Amino acid sequence: MFEVTVEDSFAAGHFLREYKGKCENPHGHNYKVLVTLQGKELDRAGLLLDFKDLKYAIKGVIERLDHQMINEIEPFTVVNPSAENLAKYFYEQTNLRLKDATKGRVWVKAVTMYETDTTNATYYE
Repeated sequence: MFEVTVEDSFAAGHFLREYKGKCENPHGHNYKVLVTLQGKELDRAGLLLDFKDLKYAIKGVIERLDHQMINEIEPFTVVNPSAENLAKYFYEQTNLRLKDATKGRVWVKAVTMYETDTTNATYYE
């Protein structure tokens, strides 16, 4: 099995519903996201997926959230925009983008979402 990982970042605001404490108030983060792909076969060039293609796949997800109030963007109008739920969102959206592009040869293994340099949440299936 092969794996590749890319890291990217974005800035956005959010607040947590059903939470008692400072995070129930609107605030912002400089998020960092790590997306790890896996697959059993390399392409003809000997790559699982070109890093630039993976960066392009997550760029569309980042552009939707960057410098926005995440609570105002579907599905986060209903789903709490916690680091855990953001990691799952990136996992699902990136998998959708890769499914057709790689004909199922490559899929997302895990996504880790950093809210700060020292706090993160990971989603995988």
